[in-house]
Amino acid sequence: MSDFSLIETMRWEPGTGIVRLRLHLARLKRSAGRLGFVGADKAAEKLADVQGENLPLRVRLTLSSVGEIAIATAPFVPLPPNAVWTVAIAKAHLDSANKLLRHKTTRRDLYEAARAEYPAAEADEVLLLNEKGEPCEGTITSIFLDDGSGILKTPPISCGLLAGVLRTELICARRARIQRLTLADLQTGTLYVGNSLRGLIRAELLPQR
Repeated sequence: MSDFSLIETMRWEPGTGIVRLRLHLARLKRSAGRLGFVGADKAAEKLADVQGENLPLRVRLTLSSVGEIAIATAPFVPLPPNAVWTVAIAKAHLDSANKLLRHKTTRRDLYEAARAEYPAAEADEVLLLNEKGEPCEGTITSIFLDDGSGILKTPPISCGLLAGVLRTELICARRARIQRLTLADLQTGTLYVGNSLRGLIRAELLPQR
């Protein structure tokens, strides 16, 4: 467990501070506890020092297995409310039995390989299926489907995916609920992807290669 770190990627806003901070800290502590990492209880104190000016920031926190915390910030430009992303399906698959997929870590090789299957000019995001062909998540986003019922559907963690912070917020607010999805579902419903940094984004699915 010493060859990777836990990550939280957050958004800081003027007058608000870090958006969804409580949920980010809860996920970090939960993952640290399950993986035997120490030092997660110091994250809130470290993040309290993050300050910007009048523009949003992207905040990236990493926690090593021995409790080393590093924080990096960069200017962040939010997407316009009417943004629509083009998304594609990766040939690479996730293994639903790999429980490390449930935690956000610096082990990103599989996601980076999936992202590299499509040039940025062709797809804004790339979605991954598991070994059963079930949609799981994007390389940097959670998947949400509007099937017309008024509540978004999002795949369960057991499919082999990260417990995204935006995903958790929407489930707790009863704006989303857990449901296994098929590729056919994504092709017939209204698709969204999203994360805590960028929010919920309307998506259009490219035909599979």
